[in-house]
Amino acid sequence: MAEPSSSSSSNGEEIKEEEENPKSPLLPRPPHPQPTNLTNPNRNSSPSKAFAFWAYFTVSVSLLSFLLSSLRSHFQPNNNDQLSWFLSLPQDLLLHHSHGKLIKVHVSPYLPPIQVFVVEQGPRDAETVFLVPGLGCNSYSFRKMLPSLASRGVRAVAVDLPGSGFSDAMGLEGSGRWGGVFGGLWDVYSEIKEKGLFWAFDRLVETGQMPYEEIGVKRQSFPRDGLAETGRVIKQVIDSMALAPIHLVVHDSALGPGVNYVSMNPASVRSVTFLDSAAESAAFPSWILGVPLVGQMILRSRSMFTGLMRLCCSRSMEDSAAEAYRLLLKGKDGRKAVVAAGKGLNYSFNLGEWIDSEEAKDMPLQVLWSNSWSDRWIDEGRRSASAISQAKFAYHSGGRWPQEDAAEEISERIVEFVTSLPKSIRQTESEPLPEHIKNMFEEADHGHGHDHGHGHPASYTNMYGLGQGWMG
Repeated sequence: MAEPSSSSSSNGEEIKEEEENPKSPLLPRPPHPQPTNLTNPNRNSSPSKAFAFWAYFTVSVSLLSFLLSSLRSHFQPNNNDQLSWFLSLPQDLLLHHSHGKLIKVHVSPYLPPIQVFVVEQGPRDAETVFLVPGLGCNSYSFRKMLPSLASRGVRAVAVDLPGSGFSDAMGLEGSGRWGGVFGGLWDVYSEIKEKGLFWAFDRLVETGQMPYEEIGVKRQSFPRDGLAETGRVIKQVIDSMALAPIHLVVHDSALGPGVNYVSMNPASVRSVTFLDSAAESAAFPSWILGVPLVGQMILRSRSMFTGLMRLCCSRSMEDSAAEAYRLLLKGKDGRKAVVAAGKGLNYSFNLGEWIDSEEAKDMPLQVLWSNSWSDRWIDEGRRSASAISQAKFAYHSGGRWPQEDAAEEISERIVEFVTSLPKSIRQTESEPLPEHIKNMFEEADHGHGHDHGHGHPASYTNMYGLGQGWMG
């Protein structure tokens, strides 16, 4: 009986000993987590977090750039090869180009000169009708009116304003930008494409600021005074071709530039015809071509662009004509130029105030307006007629671009108006006599010393186009 009691007592002592001195566990216990100090984060983790952020950012921007570049290349073909673009034009456009010429003009003293395309038909000693197209169209739109006017005995001249047709663009800033979030993404993509993917990271390291905030400010620059610049272009074309005085015909949105030219050069203008011209409304919806991807998609699709032209400009426009306009807008940055021109229109121009000005009060005026487009447009014509009550007003059966569907009717109205006015007197400025010709005359007067009766000075003068002819 003693053994069990001793073993039980020894077991009790072991249990008591284990309770007093517990054995260490087989696995070490995890250390107690230290409380995190939110107000003083560990500075050593910042580089790793920044690296992770820029890693995700780089991957995201790379995917976005790849997507946008793929879509852009799909919707906007490469037009860098201007020769290939020109040779791909349809035959009627090439024929139109062959009848015209390029004139070098200076848009601004701060910009290099540009070339402006001009086409003319008719006798050069006749009354000159100068045609200025509106937004979205060009001298090609007057291809039917030019021979019609010439056959009626007047000299017809049409010009491609800068950025339209075959003329160079003025390089206006902010031409293709679209506002909003999508426009901001497009700007970021354009900046990445221009400067490289890691440009933003380098700028952040150098300056400590996000560089994309500068993009919106830089891209919001508004086009310069397009009316004054376009007016100077019109003046240089008229002066270089010695056309003055002219009978000016302004179509659609060309109202502003045309009136600007008249105000600056009233002695060079014999009359003004307003052809569906309104400061508040342009027929061609240039804004839609400024929408990223949408504008490229419309210019890529023949059917979509033709439908747009018939909806907004001329309901009976031929497929070949719509295709010509589409191709001209696709080449030579035509899309960007027409978007910039649309943004630069002066919608606050008051025609009534201009009519009361000193330059316009004695100017013969005519208004030709569509009576078949819409009731709203007919009401707009009535308002224009009331604003310039002294003008001759007449309706026509065409659309907003009547030179497309009513060319004969419009030409007849213009010629009737022009021929009802007194005949113009064209004054040509005499060129200064060249220095070597002056020396020749001085030698003949002082050194020759005799007269054979040949009339040398008169003959030399006439040979250089400076005299009155061989018969004195």
